[in-house]
Amino acid sequence: MAVKKKTRSSVSGNKSLQSVDDAIATLANAAATTSKAVIDITKNKKKLLAESKRLAKKLATLMKKKKAAKATLNKDSSATNRKALKTIEKDISVNKKEAAKITAEKSVAIAELSALKVVSKRAMVYAKALASADKVLNKPKRKRRKKKRAAKVSS
Repeated sequence: MAVKKKTRSSVSGNKSLQSVDDAIATLANAAATTSKAVIDITKNKKKLLAESKRLAKKLATLMKKKKAAKATLNKDSSATNRKALKTIEKDISVNKKEAAKITAEKSVAIAELSALKVVSKRAMVYAKALASADKVLNKPKRKRRKKKRAAKVSS
């Protein structure tokens, strides 16, 4: 069996420069995209937290109303009092369903946000490191003066 020899592939300077530039641009793009995503998801999380807080307050109010309606029903068990209690109980169940939905969305947003923050932090650090390395590499070469020769001392 004849084994084919591997030939070295020649890499041109322009191709390698282009690939490095593309990689740097991709990293910078990823850093910008993740930071925008973090901002968007943070806004969404804040909205969900406010909505959750609003629903919790509404639930507390409805529970107080239910307690008062039960007390009224115990004193006077008329049809209107029973109807009022049923209405409050329906409102409570609707509120609990909304709260469950918001809680699920909130937990997904929090998990996604934490993962995105880690990725964003890494991308930003790498981009900063590459920028500083680029700055060092792209400094113009300093021209050095030739040293003056010492004058010959005549003997």
